[in-house]
Amino acid sequence: MRRSVLSTLLCTTAFVAASVMSAVPASAATASPYAPVDRPGPRLTVKAATLKAALQCSGNFKTSTLQPILLNPATGVTVRENYSWNYERAFTAQQRPWCAIDMPAHTLGDIQVSGEYLVYAIRTMRAMSTRDIAIMGHSQGGMSMRWALRFWPDTRAMVDDVIGMAGSNHGTAGLPTCIEGVTTCLPAVWQQQATAKFIAALNSRAETFKGISYTQIYTRTDEVVTPSDTNATASSALHTGQGAITNVATQDVCPLDVYEHLTVGTIDPTAYALAMDALDHKGPAKVSRINRSVCLQLYHPGVDPLNLQNVLQVLSGAPGLASVPLPFVNLVGVEQASAEPKLRCYTSAKGC
Repeated sequence: MRRSVLSTLLCTTAFVAASVMSAVPASAATASPYAPVDRPGPRLTVKAATLKAALQCSGNFKTSTLQPILLNPATGVTVRENYSWNYERAFTAQQRPWCAIDMPAHTLGDIQVSGEYLVYAIRTMRAMSTRDIAIMGHSQGGMSMRWALRFWPDTRAMVDDVIGMAGSNHGTAGLPTCIEGVTTCLPAVWQQQATAKFIAALNSRAETFKGISYTQIYTRTDEVVTPSDTNATASSALHTGQGAITNVATQDVCPLDVYEHLTVGTIDPTAYALAMDALDHKGPAKVSRINRSVCLQLYHPGVDPLNLQNVLQVLSGAPGLASVPLPFVNLVGVEQASAEPKLRCYTSAKGC
């Protein structure tokens, strides 16, 4: 009798527990540790005067019929070293309004700080323009704009296109030299490891957002942002969220394209053609629209290989670039770190 009562009690308890669990939303059972995608972003902590001084703009934003574009630099270089001798010249020739944002510490510092620069640039450019803007970047610059879009939701309604060239969207397995407790590396290098907490937060809940077109251009010869073999596994590729996405290797257009990480975002005519297709059409780039004559070109419009000033601009970026893959090496005066910078409180589900 006692055993029967005990069995009944246990069964009843199990039934009640199961009923309660079934009433809990599935989302609660698998709650993300990261901030909801619709939570308003935090107040910017970088001084307004500093943010304003970092943004350089050209063109008439009120009268141009061409989509304005924000240029975002790669790790280790200034915006001048990255774009003044190629894309800035090309966009100026088109009479396309553009802005370029200089990040602190040669784009080698904490990318969370760079994210604030991007939030300011997006808001400022949209206020200057009669239409939503595009953001285009190379390497870290092809990824970091997504930090602004992820954690400052108000910026999403201001952006029409995101164009990444060899963007480190899922970090890289190609720079295994940063070992916590063993080596020191630059903050942005820590944050772009494939296993970085920064990368996990960046891609949490959704990689893309409704109303924005994402064109992610990469090269299968990339020696920095790896893996880079197929759209399914390439670090640059995006897959989740409600945005319109095109993931494309330059070799999908020109099978013999040999341009690697540094050149895909600076001189590669195939990457340029894909970027222009995204800018000139609704939605992301489409490979079917690209004229294959681009495969016969050596460099894209705006690049003048015989211009000595252009060559000097490229060379001036060498110290910053050399500081990226080497632990303990710092050629541009940026403080090394023994571990990845701590995630800001606004990235967590609990908030600040």
